[in-house]
Amino acid sequence: MATTTNRPHTPDTPTAVGNFDDDDYPAYTMGRAAEMTGTTPGFLRSLGDQGLITPLRSDGGHRRFSRYQLRIAMRARDLVDQGTPIDAACRIVILEDQLEEALRINEELRRSPHTQEHPEDT
Repeated sequence: MATTTNRPHTPDTPTAVGNFDDDDYPAYTMGRAAEMTGTTPGFLRSLGDQGLITPLRSDGGHRRFSRYQLRIAMRARDLVDQGTPIDAACRIVILEDQLEEALRINEELRRSPHTQEHPEDT
């Protein structure tokens, strides 16, 4: 029986089916990522140079992008299309992402019963 991979399947080796819903799985090649985001490979490389996205590399050294990275790239593209310099666009997207994460954490903490003040503590 022929196998499709040189690596044995182990519990730590992700399966293709399990990655369909993973926003961080690096599924897209440079060409496909550029096509999906309406940009060019050069634009995506420049986002990497600015530190906005860091695509993973395949065994052959090719860049692979995740859906999350593509959303980030599209946000940066929108800002650049509006006239924002690429370095400023990248900084804006980073700050937006950090703010979103901070708000999510704050909401989780507000909902956590362990962080609620007890009446006897006031």
